Amino acid sequence: MNQPITKSSLTPGLARLIELLQTLNFGRIEALTIRGGQPVFDPPPRIIQKIKMGADNAPRPEMGYADFRLKDGVIELLEVIARLKEGEIRSIEVRCGLPVSAEVEWCPKTPAPPSRP
Repeated sequence: MNQPITKSSLTPGLARLIELLQTLNFGRIEALTIRGGQPVFDPPPRIIQKIKMGADNAPRPEMGYADFRLKDGVIELLEVIARLKEGEIRSIEVRCGLPVSAEVEWCPKTPAPPSRP
């Protein structure tokens, strides 16, 4: 993806995922179903929030912004989702409202796992 991507350019499902990352701030999203290259929230994923003692555990300030450019880590996660097409993201680790790693379950019929080209 060569051009800057903004939240307003996303599908409703992808925008909802970005908002979930920002709301969680620190923790994990588990068992996120992907269908047609889009996150599905029925059934809802499991959310595990990491609470840091003595720290601000509130949602990210970006939650209040109508639109903004997406960071590279978010764009990379969206690319993984698009390539996966059908399957489950078992876990997305979130730090400062951004995805830092993901565990992806994919079908063995697929020629290769959904890695970056």
